[in-house]
Amino acid sequence: MIRKLRMTESTSTPSPNPVASGAPLQGVRVLDLTRLLPGPMCTLHLGDLGADVIKVEDTGAGDYAAQAVRTLVNRNKRAIRIDLKQPGGVAVLLRLCETADVLVEGFRPGVMERLGVGYAAVARVNPRIVYCSLSGYGQTGPYRDAAGHDINYSAYAGTADQMGSDAHALALSNVPVADLLGGTMTAVMGILAALFDAARTGAGRHVDVAIADGLLAHAVIPLAALNAHGQTLPAGGDKLTGGLPCYGMYKTLDVRFVAVGALEKKFWDTFCDLIDRADLKPHHQPPDQSRADWVRGELEALIGAQPLAYWTEKLRGSDCCVTPVLKLEETVAHEHFLARNMVLPGTTATGQPFVQWACPVQMTGFQFAVRHPAPGPGQHTGDILRQAGYTADEAQVLLGQGAVA
Repeated sequence: MIRKLRMTESTSTPSPNPVASGAPLQGVRVLDLTRLLPGPMCTLHLGDLGADVIKVEDTGAGDYAAQAVRTLVNRNKRAIRIDLKQPGGVAVLLRLCETADVLVEGFRPGVMERLGVGYAAVARVNPRIVYCSLSGYGQTGPYRDAAGHDINYSAYAGTADQMGSDAHALALSNVPVADLLGGTMTAVMGILAALFDAARTGAGRHVDVAIADGLLAHAVIPLAALNAHGQTLPAGGDKLTGGLPCYGMYKTLDVRFVAVGALEKKFWDTFCDLIDRADLKPHHQPPDQSRADWVRGELEALIGAQPLAYWTEKLRGSDCCVTPVLKLEETVAHEHFLARNMVLPGTTATGQPFVQWACPVQMTGFQFAVRHPAPGPGQHTGDILRQAGYTADEAQVLLGQGAVA
């Protein structure tokens, strides 16, 4: 268990510039009962920052995420398989909870209680534990039991209506914003806040994270429009979705794209000079739709007359918030992300190329590392049981009963 923070320390004079070292979550143990994407990404971040994450799967289908995704989001974790429908399996999980700091579960509300491992049961064996329930619509409310995916949470949260540049053809993203922003990062925030408080007070908390809530809480730009005008503008009509010609995607001759993000006048002026169109400077934010359409048409014709390679070279070193739109296979070779050590190339066990992203949080005294690759289901069951105090004979009985695997 992480030790309780001491709020009063010795009277010795502290170092004027103390620098912590080591993984910031070293010594924190996390039980991860989630699957697919939002929960595993949450515990991936915790594991990358040094936590000992134990991935708990059932003895049936387990985490049925696609193997390519599973491999990326479950590194720096150990794995055990537990059948929570058996008393022996429930006893194993509660034993693990005794020495855990965090438990994260992603079932529909009520499932963990029915299995006998809800927050109340877990808190009885470990009052310090931070117990995070991550679900689509939360533990309360009329939609608490409803099924959903990223697209549904975005739809209810009023953000899907704002995605894209055409109100008649809303956009879908291959980066699931609701799952990752509303779910993953909101859960990380809640867990770390409760974990910090538990270290001070010795008391854990039940953290209720709804993916729809998390996404809704970040919809500040459309909410600002609602407050100012009584309604939001349709997709394609607001500043960030195509309402301004100085902020948008423009197609190149070879059907690639250039991202023009010159929202500030100084960047727009620099861009106009770069493309030898000083006459466009006064039309940074056109006063009416016809003028905006004219400026957009001029940029479409100009940018569309050259391939992306031309614009990449033309824009190199410029400071106008205009950039080429890269494909991911280009991003993994990009000099900036390589310099930031964000790209971790490697190979699979069969020799196939395999790329991972590094931990995006960089801080003094900590060097991110892949301590171990994503485990197979139940790969560390024996080790985890021994660490929990089970003898070899007791572990064998549990295996024979099918309580663990």
